[in-house]
Amino acid sequence: MRNRFGKAYKILATSLAAIMLTGMIAGCTSDKAKDSNEPKVLRIGMLYGGGGNDQYFRQQFTEVYEYTHPNVTVELVPAINSDQMRYSENQNYQPPDTLKSLKKVMTGSNPVDVIVSDTNSLKKLIDENMLKQLDPMIQEDKFDTADIVPSVIDGIKQMGNNNIYALAPTFMPSALFYNKKIFKDAGVEVPKDGMTYDEVFNLARRVAKGQGKDRIYGFAFNRYNGASASDDLYRYIQPLQLRYFDEKGEKMTVNTPQWEKAISTIVQLRKDKILFENTQMNNPQQNQVYSPVDNDVFMSGKTAMAIGDVGLVTELSGMSEAAKTNKKLKTFDWDVVTIPTHPEKPGVGGDIYLGNYMSINASAPNPDTAWDFIKFVNGPDWAKIKARSTSYEMVSRKSFIKPVSGLNYNVAAFYKLKPIPPVNSNDEKLQTEKPGIYGVTMVGQNFIQEVIDNKKTPKEALQAWEKKGNEMLQEIKKNPKTQFQPDGTPYIPPTDGAATKG
Repeated sequence: MRNRFGKAYKILATSLAAIMLTGMIAGCTSDKAKDSNEPKVLRIGMLYGGGGNDQYFRQQFTEVYEYTHPNVTVELVPAINSDQMRYSENQNYQPPDTLKSLKKVMTGSNPVDVIVSDTNSLKKLIDENMLKQLDPMIQEDKFDTADIVPSVIDGIKQMGNNNIYALAPTFMPSALFYNKKIFKDAGVEVPKDGMTYDEVFNLARRVAKGQGKDRIYGFAFNRYNGASASDDLYRYIQPLQLRYFDEKGEKMTVNTPQWEKAISTIVQLRKDKILFENTQMNNPQQNQVYSPVDNDVFMSGKTAMAIGDVGLVTELSGMSEAAKTNKKLKTFDWDVVTIPTHPEKPGVGGDIYLGNYMSINASAPNPDTAWDFIKFVNGPDWAKIKARSTSYEMVSRKSFIKPVSGLNYNVAAFYKLKPIPPVNSNDEKLQTEKPGIYGVTMVGQNFIQEVIDNKKTPKEALQAWEKKGNEMLQEIKKNPKTQFQPDGTPYIPPTDGAATKG
């Protein structure tokens, strides 16, 4: 949800950091890399390429490496070309299977050396023995992993049965932001680290006030305008890893006491107007100048607390600076604490995104150069400089994680919790083989809304969702290409011509 100005700023900052980084670590090369000045090509496989992906990745990770290693030329090899999806003539274009695409660039006559993957892909590649274990190289080079944020390194080890198959130089964490002024005005104590959802919801009830467009809500799962009740439900149950259907994608699993409790909680908070409702945002009038604050429920002061990623820190700082000349902007004091957790999953709830896991292909032609590159961009010198220029991510080395822009806030809240475990490795395969299965989860919105409208109890809604979902899953079983309209009506996406309804 980054706006174009944020992206431009990030690219500029990355380029400047690359220039600074060159002087600092020009001599920091691996002994093995120094042994030979023979020209080498390091092929790096990426999940997606095309568009701005290649340019950003080079600016962020490879340009300085190539400068300090003049004998190495980096070649980026995308597993999936995102431009083909963006410019496809077929509106029903289905992207290729991620794992199959990665395997393709990792095998054959010219396999890549390094593979850059996300959480789900990494786990599958580890399970299929397609990656080199990094522990022997880490031990041989005495590479320090103790300084890597626990939520990052522990998550990596968890996927590799306590072994390390990848390193990630950056991560995008989230925390619970809160508006100090709202709490002070209400005479309510501010949130603290380690709170449960029930504790946070109780605070939210105590600070919520007002009516209509002047309503101040207590909490928002998503700081952007437009989140639905089903969006909130998904964020709430994510750490609990409640399933919508079984691992075969043939039977619904929503009709359980845990699901009933979750829906009851979210719906009641919505009814009581404790959770932010997107209908209450002020829509910009014609000829009104757009402001980033307009669609941000926390920056606009419409909610006392909101879950937000680390990029919100930069945006709040920017708003504060802009307020010096734009008197219409209403700034406020804020801070962050850890995201609320569930008692059933203590300490788990870190909303952390890692999209740059770096691993060595088991079939890599240049494994030494591959390790030298991974060690370089995951080392302390790289982190020291990047920590100053990364606005929407954090470096993974905690020694270099500091509050940005001279601000004073609880920066550790972003990485204290354990990350939410990755989704079941079979789920992505199901979504690729049965694209309509997404509709089975989305149709639940209709039943959740009926609970909000007092047309059904949570139990009745789950029973109805179970029945409808099972019918949809049977349609998919008959024809895996079946997809669904919002009401659950099946149709087969055409290759050309009109859709065929079931």
